Amino acid sequence: MSTSAVEFSGEKVKAIRDKRLIEIFCDICIKEILKGNRPGTHFTKDGWLKIMTNFEKETGKAYSQRQLKNRWDALKKEWKA
Repeated sequence: MSTSAVEFSGEKVKAIRDKRLIEIFCDICIKEILKGNRPGTHFTKDGWLKIMTNFEKETGKAYSQRQLKNRWDALKKEWKA
């Protein structure tokens, strides 16, 4: 796995690779699904906003929606494999 970094608000933030961060991310996503912020196959805009906000609040790390969505998609692929 690579340790890619994306510039976000002038700072480079490494992609989510730590098991603890992935677990926190999954827990937050599950909570948003249960709240109805994923009515079909995709999270709503409000759902992604809450995921980003809660993830930053719990970890102190700010990731863009794109980074979090990429991680979500990668985790789905791993799960299906």
